[in-house]
Amino acid sequence: MASQQTNYRIYTAQPAEKPETAGSGGYAMPNNTQDSESLGSSVLSIALIGPDEPRRRAVAAALGGSQAAVTREFTSYPPNLDDVPRLLEQHYDVVIVDLDSDPEYALDLVESICTNGTATAMVYSAQADAELLVRCMRAGAREFLTLPMSPGAMDEALVRASVRRPAVRTSKKTAGRLLVFLGAKGGSGVTTLATNFAVSLATESGKGTLLIDLDLPLGDAALGLGMTAQYSTVNALQNSSRLDSTFLATLLTKHNSGLNVLAAPGKFAQTPVASNEEVDKLLSVALMDFDYVVVDAGSRLDLAGTALFAESSTVYLVTQVGIAELRNSNRLVSEFFTAGGPKLEIVLNRYSSRTLGVDEEHITKALTRPAQWKVPNDYATIRETQNTATPFAQGNTAIARAIQLMARSVCGVDKAPEKKKGFKFFG
Repeated sequence: MASQQTNYRIYTAQPAEKPETAGSGGYAMPNNTQDSESLGSSVLSIALIGPDEPRRRAVAAALGGSQAAVTREFTSYPPNLDDVPRLLEQHYDVVIVDLDSDPEYALDLVESICTNGTATAMVYSAQADAELLVRCMRAGAREFLTLPMSPGAMDEALVRASVRRPAVRTSKKTAGRLLVFLGAKGGSGVTTLATNFAVSLATESGKGTLLIDLDLPLGDAALGLGMTAQYSTVNALQNSSRLDSTFLATLLTKHNSGLNVLAAPGKFAQTPVASNEEVDKLLSVALMDFDYVVVDAGSRLDLAGTALFAESSTVYLVTQVGIAELRNSNRLVSEFFTAGGPKLEIVLNRYSSRTLGVDEEHITKALTRPAQWKVPNDYATIRETQNTATPFAQGNTAIARAIQLMARSVCGVDKAPEKKKGFKFFG
């Protein structure tokens, strides 16, 4: 930041076993651009921001005693939060902020740091205030350091920061695939198919798979998986300004199949309707972290303006063989799945060729195209799944095999070979 180029000092912490080179712990180097890369991958690059000199020096002294840290010390807050992206261009691993000089602005600064970069944000204060601590954590701060600082507190905080650093730097560089389940009509079985498809995809591919329940406010994907989630999709959407890989990871619940789940709220809550931008931010972060992102969109056509309907996504339109369902499907295909839209795959759920009452020619004509998938009607299996909260995708039934084929078509796994018939011996 141009306005602060002379308002810092560089501190290089020296190993404890070489006190003769440590000097006084720091020296002024306003034009130095040292960073952690020049000193080795084990070193953390740290920015210390604090208008109050005595408090700032106390924190700098604690950093001076650490084993591996390079610190750039700012003697004032950035004059404007718009300057934060420029501050973070130095790719700091840790940014430590003084709370007490201006608590409200400091909290905004912490939130901006967390939103605009991958640095671990820490704060320090002479006030051990519980309410302030909670506000700091909500803003995204990872550590709350109380002055005077207890021995070892800084070292422990830096160790935790160094553990987080590799996870951020080795994040997936190519976006994953977005797979959306949308119902032509309420009660079509979208959630059942989406959850079991996601379980099967995670199992078959062995890759990172995330299920997001966007069927708000009454989504129950987690319930069908036998899971109780502490956080929900609403937490992600309401905090989209600071949503990143690290924050998203704290909201997820993991199923025993290896599937990660961002559930809908377990309790009904009146929440503001999320904007398209908030939904897109969630999808963007998820797609950078996971190879496959499966979304249960229910019958929410209000999401048509989001990335769920982008050209790069695949939408599984779930319908049944009924007059109302086929009519709705026809209208949806005509409206949303023309040239330039998302890839469409039609799924006929609860399909039974013996009790259709409508032949396949008329089904295809109503849909304007053939259905790619037919999931058989298996009331007994679905009922057992609902009563036991055990995904049928983990079983060996006709309906499980149909879902397995859908998942394998996505991840490129060959169709399972048929079992060879063994010899039978008769006495």
